[in-house]
Amino acid sequence: MTGLTHGRAVWLMVAVTLMWATAGVVTRHLEHARSFEVTFWRSLFTAISLAVILPVWQGRAQVVRKVREGGREIWLSGVCWSVMFTAFMVALTLTTTANVLVTMALGPLFTALTARIFIGHRLPTRTWAAIVVAGAGIAWMYATKLEQGQGLGTLVALCVPLAAACNWTVVQHASAHGHKIDLVPAVLIGAVISAAVTLPLAWPLQASAHDISLLAFLGLVQLAIPCTLSVICARVLKAPEVSLLALLEIIFGIALAWLGAGEVPATQVLTGGALVIGALVVNEWLGWRARASVSRGLMAE
Repeated sequence: MTGLTHGRAVWLMVAVTLMWATAGVVTRHLEHARSFEVTFWRSLFTAISLAVILPVWQGRAQVVRKVREGGREIWLSGVCWSVMFTAFMVALTLTTTANVLVTMALGPLFTALTARIFIGHRLPTRTWAAIVVAGAGIAWMYATKLEQGQGLGTLVALCVPLAAACNWTVVQHASAHGHKIDLVPAVLIGAVISAAVTLPLAWPLQASAHDISLLAFLGLVQLAIPCTLSVICARVLKAPEVSLLALLEIIFGIALAWLGAGEVPATQVLTGGALVIGALVVNEWLGWRARASVSRGLMAE
């Protein structure tokens, strides 16, 4: 992977989003596992998978060193990951895949707000506009679901982008103070915490062998492998590219749940989702153009 080209990194990131997108359709085929038990098994298999992948990839001594040198920040990051893992899977058992994925798409905008509040980053007008438009889209989705008495799942899903924004703040704060956090060991910590916290809530376990095999697939193929590959891609791709490509998870996830589980997204969800995705795409594209223009100006000088 050290000689990964830009083009191959793009296609690899597309494959990563496709793997991420399998969570919804696979969850719909579970027989007995529900709510916290779904989270427990996926987090457990994610932890086991990363416990094997990381030593092979980075070396056991290197992984232990990164965890020790990460200080409290890597553990705070791990807590954020555990909230994301838990809220995501619980939300999938409470509402539709489309609702969960579109709500998760608010992550970059929540991150921008968090950076403004806690780090003092100034937000350009385009980002404020994107926040307003995306907020309108989510509000439309919320209003519909609340009328149907199904708002709890969307509220739980909202914890995912909020935790992601907190995670980014922790990582940036650590980096500013000379403590660079390796996100993959942080993911491992998050998986262990998630499994430990949800086990008592999931007891007594009721998952069938069929359920366990599907949740093992999610732990390895839907989370552990793509998380590792996304870190590799991020070394080649720029942040705006990763953000835009990550939006494919929403499209893939809704399509897979539709085709593989007959979960047809509601018109309101598609409308609200279009506003959210459109706001994100335009914001990232304008930001990309602005940075490119500045770079060309500096080169001309």
